[in-house]
Amino acid sequence: MKTVLPVRALGALLLLATATTHAQKQWTVEDIFRNGGPTGAGPRSFEWSPDGRLLTFLAADDKVGKPGDLLSLEAATGKLSVLATKDKLSAAPISEKDKDHRARYGMPSYTWAADSRHLILDASGVIALYDVASGTATRIVDTGNGSGDDPKFSPDAKSISYLRDHNLFVAPASPNSHHEINLSRTTGDALTNGEVDWVYLEELEVRSNYFWSPDSQHLVYLQADESKVPQYPLPDLNPTHATVDMQRYPQPGDPNPAVRVGIVAAKGGKTTWVDLPFSAGNDYIPRFGWVDAHTVYVEVLTRDQKHLNLYLADAKSGKSHLILTDTDAKYLDTNYEVTFVDASRFLVQSWRDGHTHLYLYSVDATHPLTAVATLTRQLTQGDFEVQQFLGFDPKAQTVFYTSNEADPLQNAVWSIQLDGTHKQRLSSPQPGTHFAEFAPDFKHFIDMSGAELKPTTISLCDLSHACSPIYTPHSLADLGYTVIQPQTLRLKASDGTVLYGSLLLPAGATSPASVPLILNPYGGTHAQDVRNAWGGSNQLFDQLLAQHGFAVLRVDNRGMGGRGRDFEQFAYNNFGAVQLEDQLTALDQALDQFPQLDAKRVGFWGWSWGGAFTLYAMEHSDRFKAGVAVAPVTDFRNYDSIYTERYLGLPANNAAVYDADATTKAAAQLHGKLLLVHGTGDDNVHLANSIQQQEAFINAHIPFDLQLYPRKTHSIAGYDARTHLFNRILQQFETNLK
Repeated sequence: MKTVLPVRALGALLLLATATTHAQKQWTVEDIFRNGGPTGAGPRSFEWSPDGRLLTFLAADDKVGKPGDLLSLEAATGKLSVLATKDKLSAAPISEKDKDHRARYGMPSYTWAADSRHLILDASGVIALYDVASGTATRIVDTGNGSGDDPKFSPDAKSISYLRDHNLFVAPASPNSHHEINLSRTTGDALTNGEVDWVYLEELEVRSNYFWSPDSQHLVYLQADESKVPQYPLPDLNPTHATVDMQRYPQPGDPNPAVRVGIVAAKGGKTTWVDLPFSAGNDYIPRFGWVDAHTVYVEVLTRDQKHLNLYLADAKSGKSHLILTDTDAKYLDTNYEVTFVDASRFLVQSWRDGHTHLYLYSVDATHPLTAVATLTRQLTQGDFEVQQFLGFDPKAQTVFYTSNEADPLQNAVWSIQLDGTHKQRLSSPQPGTHFAEFAPDFKHFIDMSGAELKPTTISLCDLSHACSPIYTPHSLADLGYTVIQPQTLRLKASDGTVLYGSLLLPAGATSPASVPLILNPYGGTHAQDVRNAWGGSNQLFDQLLAQHGFAVLRVDNRGMGGRGRDFEQFAYNNFGAVQLEDQLTALDQALDQFPQLDAKRVGFWGWSWGGAFTLYAMEHSDRFKAGVAVAPVTDFRNYDSIYTERYLGLPANNAAVYDADATTKAAAQLHGKLLLVHGTGDDNVHLANSIQQQEAFINAHIPFDLQLYPRKTHSIAGYDARTHLFNRILQQFETNLK
């Protein structure tokens, strides 16, 4: 019985570009990965002024402003102006690692003041005060530490805070004051104050670790003692005399940073430490902040990530009280946001009912040391995922969020009142995927919407559903490229679970067993690849592969995200077997449904978790003739503690699980031709993974190809590196699958 069924009216095979007497453009790796790609580079770093009047962003190409300029758009009139030129925003040269972090984590280079009249310009550590009315920038301080110094205005806009030499500083928000206060006053490289280390940045999605009180009188910050955290060497072998950057990186079972939360006066003085029942060097503090000027909240996540405890603490004494606990027998969802809508009510996200939803709680925050949170209501419910909380309008008592409730393969922007009524969809009814950022007054929002093979359009919208485009990318069809629409497939896992897939077939492929097939899954947790969303350069590379005669199949296996708690938790204590079973089951169903696919010419490739998956698949199955593993984790003992222990536990307790998932252990079983790829400066999945895999292959007398990218981080970013890499991937499949 055939179990592959189209789920949307996409047609069997649809060419978006009709045949003409003129030759169609041919896809090239160089065109796909040039700056901005063929469709153009949309603006970035969107920020709203605190009064909601202006939307600011950095221009990336000449379709909207001059590249690099900071532009402002009046929300009421749509008037576009240059707020600051590229020259005023220019930054000193930064390292490959800092470039990668700014791109991957959306680190801003400017910040609005609460008065909506000034900006902080952060140019690699030089903090300047920019006056919007006069258009002049004046240097306030030079931190001397490059990017990542997290400057902020106090709520009253009279002071600026920033980080330098692992300490938290405050200075007057006036030019050339030459007066600063070191609030934390610690020494050494292992003790940090208000900073965000790599593992908190990557795995807990922390973007800042200090915050001003609402009355501008105090700051609350996270102090981390990393003295017991092992260090990993990141060598730069390019210079004549090599250099080494030592990175604090806790691996599974290692001591974590010993963290604590402190409260200090903005004028300086002794820090009051919040008293928490806490396992130092083990547990995490993913979120903390102010409830009001007298009370802070702190979340504590246990090391096994099965318990998330929320405390209220008195800012003066530091005494705390547990008000809420969320638990899971396997592991908790990674949504840690807490939003106090006022001093007595707060919102959290949880997947306790099987899907991630919003919950409203009440608490008497005026008595933080005796308070107990009570559930007021589950604000959203149903067979769908609340993906992102976007904000709360206190005047209208309205919550804004995105969810996939209309279709598991796409999403929309929604609003609902705090009492659970008047739920409505705010984004366009056009199919696709949306991301939004609301103005502080919640009268407008920007909607970034895209769909499969439809590049992201950025629009300014209001709550009446009226939208006007800010940025419209080039259409692929208008550019003259031949574009083939992938088919969306509905498949079945061995237990009957629905799996969604996407199959791209080359044009005119009808003869039996005439088309080689490439699988390109991610496979890992908390990700969803098969969506009606713009996929950027990866999606265009699939088009290039189809142009070269390859079919491309992507399937979201059990253990991935976007489908609820039970679907994702198939990955618990299992980083290989169930995922590969689903990919092979999907492969068989696709081969059955599409006889033009050649079962004897199948390839597999992936990046990061997908790179590890490639190695695992080629070692545990003989179905794949060729593969490419980019930046793979080859033994999860090598990866970071937070991510790995969430799913696999501690190595000392689960050695057999780690061994079963380690591709180094099964190197002798490799089938097919492998290309192994890694950046030597990868601070996420360290080069040690590929070094260990090479040794295992050598000891087992297994041939393989290796491609290293000097100094490149996990993203292997940059035109030269990307074009070289993807031409190598194309060559690998041309050579071994044709």
